[in-house]
This record gives sequence, C-alpha cells and structure tokens, in this order.
Amino acid sequence: MNKIRHSTILLAVLMLAACSGRDDKSLMSGNPVFEGRYADPEGATFDGQYWIYPTSSLPFREQLYMDAFSSPDLVHWTKHENVLTSENISWLWQALWAPSVVEKDGKYYFYFGANDVHEGEIGGIGVAVSDSPAGPFKDVLGKPLIGEIHNGAQPIDQFVFHDDDGKWYMYYGGWRHCNVVRLNDDLTSLGTHEDGSTYKEITPEGYVEGPYMLKKDGKYYFMWSEGGWTQDNYCVAYAIADNPFGPFRRIGKILQADPEVGTGAGHHSVLKGRGKDEWYIVYHRHPLGATDGNDRVVCVDRMYFEPDGTIRPVRITFEGVAKTRSPKKRR
Repeated sequence: MNKIRHSTILLAVLMLAACSGRDDKSLMSGNPVFEGRYADPEGATFDGQYWIYPTSSLPFREQLYMDAFSSPDLVHWTKHENVLTSENISWLWQALWAPSVVEKDGKYYFYFGANDVHEGEIGGIGVAVSDSPAGPFKDVLGKPLIGEIHNGAQPIDQFVFHDDDGKWYMYYGGWRHCNVVRLNDDLTSLGTHEDGSTYKEITPEGYVEGPYMLKKDGKYYFMWSEGGWTQDNYCVAYAIADNPFGPFRRIGKILQADPEVGTGAGHHSVLKGRGKDEWYIVYHRHPLGATDGNDRVVCVDRMYFEPDGTIRPVRITFEGVAKTRSPKKRR
C-alpha cells in the first residue's frame, strides 16, 4: 500500500512539474518570436497591440512582399501576410526592405526602401498608406519620396521619428552616411530645416546603416548598426544628444553577437512597455550554425537604462521576454 501511495504521489508531482513547465514556457516569448526568415524589424504600438514589421529575408529579386505580426503581449503573435507587395508599388522590381510605420489621424504610413538604388537608377525610399495597421498598404506617390543620393547616403533604412513638439523627422542612409530630413504634416512630402536645407548629414563615428531614434527624459538616443549585415560582426551602437541633430558622439555597443546564442545581431528598433522603465529591443540575428547571410530571424529581449542615463548592453537570449500588456498610447 505504501509503495502504491508513494508511486501515486510521485506521479502527481511529475505531472504538476510538467504542467508548470508548460505554463512557464507559455509566459515567455522565446527567440525567435515567430517563425520564418525575417530581418530589419520595425516595432510599433497601435491600438493596444504590439506590431512588428520586418523585411522578408530573401534574395533581392525575390524580396517583393512584406508581412506583419501583431501581439497583445509579446508572446502570442498573429501573422498578417502581404501587407505590402510589388502589386501596389509600380516602380519596385527588387529589394523591398526595412519598413518604418507610423500613425497619424487614423491613417497608417508605411515607409519602405526599394530596388537597392545606385546613382542614376530608379529606386529609394517610398511611402504607402492604409486605413489599418494590417494593410493592405498602397504606394501614395507612384515614385520614391527620396530617390537620389545626398551626402553619400544611399536612400535606404529609413526611420520616422515624431518629436514632442509635433515635428516629424526621417533618419535614413546606407553606405556609412546618415541624413535627417523633415517631413511635412502630410507625411508624404519633405520640408526644410531652419537653415533652409533639406538633407542634413549627421553621421556618427562607426555608422554603417539602420538608424533609430528614441527620446527619453529629454535626451535624444540615436542608434545605428555597424559591421556587415551578412557577417557575424553586425552590431548596434549608440550616442546621446540634447537635440535631434546632434552632434552624436559614439558611446559604445549595446547589441552584439553571443557565440553561444546567435550572431550578426543588429538592425533594431525599440518597443516601450506599459511600465515606466519597461523597454524592449527588437532585432534580427543569425541562428547558430547559419551559413546563408539571409538566414535571419526576429528576436526580442529586454533593454535597460542605467541610473546615469546610459544604456546597459543587452544580453541576447533564447528565452526572449515575459508576457506583458502593451501600452494604450500609440507610438
């Protein structure tokens, strides 16, 4: 009888442990946060949902569509297929990449790079619009918003930033140069800076591509990617300034490879959680053992600020982040 009772208790303990394990797992996102080859993830919060808009990580000639993913808690994700495709962009023929999506007055503006443009070619940064964050998005202009090379910056990797004073800025640029432009209130045309210029170069030391701007406690945190996007040395560095134009003096790296977790960690964005100091970094990385530069997956990990305002280097993980509610306020 004692043996039977002991066996019953042991079985109950094992079942409880197994159930607890399943519950614990369901409370963490895991990395990557969703399946598939994706890169250059743009994180945003719309109507109480987290959203991630990534590049479909394919050879350029096949990179002709974008999917999106939404989540109420960073753990459970819903896939929205083909939110933007070549069917809705008349001048696109390859390399649809690096989205940036914002909302204004009930409209959603989707900025994209197209065609891997070089001098004299058609391509660059375009803008599409939808009534829903899930699309479908349609090209507004029928041509690039920025289609030429200024200050040596290839027109790719755009990030749109809405400052507290209501002004809209776009940071963009590949080939180790970064520009900032003003967007007019229609979000589909360019304005000018106070000095009358349109394209202002703000390139910090070490910059390669993938600019991102975050404002916190009155400070402007400018971030960017360094290294080669197909290489293990891809990483993210940052600077802090008192205004959106800098100068941005490099402080150091905040995201990089971990040979036991993943390599080529870069081209990121940031999500604000509901808590006062709740921040998440959204990025892509190569899985361990990857041999193809396009083998990239989207991951989310916690990002912390130190008491002095600097950013603590991020620890990339397999576990990802804990289940959390999204803020009600839109980004």
